[in-house]
Amino acid sequence: MPMPATALIAAAQTLRESLRPLRFAAPVEYVYQPLDYAWAPHETYLRRFGSSKKRVVLVGMNPGPFGMTQTGVPFGEIAAVRDWMGIHEPVGKPEREHPKRPVVGFDCPNSEVSGRRLWGLFAQRFGKAEAFFADHFVANYCPLVFIEASGRNFTPDKLPAAETITMEAACDAHLRSVITALQPEWVIGVGAFAEERANRAKETLRGTFKTGRVLHPSPASPAANRDWAGAATKQLVKLGVWE
Repeated sequence: MPMPATALIAAAQTLRESLRPLRFAAPVEYVYQPLDYAWAPHETYLRRFGSSKKRVVLVGMNPGPFGMTQTGVPFGEIAAVRDWMGIHEPVGKPEREHPKRPVVGFDCPNSEVSGRRLWGLFAQRFGKAEAFFADHFVANYCPLVFIEASGRNFTPDKLPAAETITMEAACDAHLRSVITALQPEWVIGVGAFAEERANRAKETLRGTFKTGRVLHPSPASPAANRDWAGAATKQLVKLGVWE
């Protein structure tokens, strides 16, 4: 196995163990850890697509309910992971599961809109997954899924600072490990939160890589619902990431 993938797998295992003991207060009632129950597809993703240095690493915030939560792959919309990347591995269950938010792995009937938009753009621009991953990689800053009692998704940017110190220290260390393994020229945050974390990594690593951001493809963002692919492409071209 080429070296970067070995480093990525070790970094993901370290992150998983660092986050395991953490507990969170209300409104967070359930915490899912896809690096535990969906390790098989996650490791396959790292091994298959993280085996060489990259020019561009894109970083998301944390798993969406029908994406990485189900498939273990960042922004991991089922069809994109199964049909485009060719990854279809067994997925287990979180320790505590919200009845309204079951993990059913690749049998999930719902579509992760953010993932459909993100991977859809890359498939449209690059054709085969191998062509995209030759130069690009997609990672997530935090692998934890936070769910409120109602079943609503809770994002880590809303957690109180006191609860995030240990979590962010582990996630920051993991992001630095990903960057060190893949040696990118660009680290692009998918959304402002992830861009901020990329800038933090750059300061600590005193990196020679450049940072930037693209609009987050979430359907919660009105701007993303007006031709997200077009907007993201323009941003990447303007930065000089894409031609």
